[in-house]
Amino acid sequence: MKCVILGCGRVGSYLARMLDQEGHQVSVIDLDTSAFNRLGEDFRGNMVPGNGLDEESLRRAGIETADCFAAVTNGDNRNLMAAQLAKEVFGVRRVITRVYDPIRADVYRDIGLETICSTVIGAQMIHDYLTAGTPAVMTKSA
Repeated sequence: MKCVILGCGRVGSYLARMLDQEGHQVSVIDLDTSAFNRLGEDFRGNMVPGNGLDEESLRRAGIETADCFAAVTNGDNRNLMAAQLAKEVFGVRRVITRVYDPIRADVYRDIGLETICSTVIGAQMIHDYLTAGTPAVMTKSA
């Protein structure tokens, strides 16, 4: 599977390493080239400097032949706009975007974008732990 990830912060780099270790073709886009250091020396994917909102950086990342796209920067607007580009302009079939604002997540989900709202997920996990004693987090290094 060919995947393009926008954002090489903690989430993006972790996701990119997981997919790379599974043998997928991965391209990561980030404005800050020092963020690519999070990928480690064994990362085999493509690192593309850019903001992900211009078609040129998306093309350099291979968006035209990508099977999936994940927008996971720390900016809701950038993520949502990039996800719309990937889906509507480039026709990527599997597109998901991380959104912090639960209201925005619902609005964009209603217009057909797959969203994941870490705010809601985190609050639900904490709620479950506090009310039922269910373990809140399971971690495993990539």
